[in-house]
Amino acid sequence: MTNTARRPDEDGSPGAVRMRGRPKARPDAQERQRIVVAARELFLEAGYGGTRMDEVAARCGVSKRTLYRLFPAKTDLFHAMVADHRRSMLALPRREDEDLPLADALAAIFRLDDEAAQAAERLAFIRLALVDSDRFSEIGEAIVREGAEPARQLLGAWLAGQQRRGRLRDFPTGALARMLMDMVLSVLVKRFPGDPLMSAEERARHARLCIDVFLSGCATEAASSDRGS
Repeated sequence: MTNTARRPDEDGSPGAVRMRGRPKARPDAQERQRIVVAARELFLEAGYGGTRMDEVAARCGVSKRTLYRLFPAKTDLFHAMVADHRRSMLALPRREDEDLPLADALAAIFRLDDEAAQAAERLAFIRLALVDSDRFSEIGEAIVREGAEPARQLLGAWLAGQQRRGRLRDFPTGALARMLMDMVLSVLVKRFPGDPLMSAEERARHARLCIDVFLSGCATEAASSDRGS
């Protein structure tokens, strides 16, 4: 039964009734995001296979009923985590008509100037996904469906906008997006056993060089003046 209490007004007369009870529940979208963030912490600690849904519920302070209503299975939760991670990796969508030089715009899209802690968190999630993808096929599916493919589509759409503005040459945007992502993101993981990982500073320098090389072949003469002047 909900309790009520009357708060007297300053003149001593009873005031409005104040309801006491459970606090208002968060909107589902806000609760889902809160759970995704907490789950990512657990997955980084225990891996995909070692993380249980009851642990996620306990970490978030929600009932298992609420958790399973929002995420019917652990795979659904991981898909949401990958989508959230993709948004943290690429600052897309963004305005096509911005006046930044192309190199600066691409550096912003790939978040090359983010704080070291943010970059380290993204890198940790990438390594977790790659390690566990060998054991759990659903991880690879999530990476493709919620990460790689939407990212390429968004980047391709932005590149197409730059083509319409006459800033990029008329190459297939899907191929350009794949090429650029492969160039910039390849140094985030080991390519073969014993491959030394670059430091954060080395990765940022390498990424900017990749962008310069990419634009050397793809930017139009009109846009090249943005880079050299």
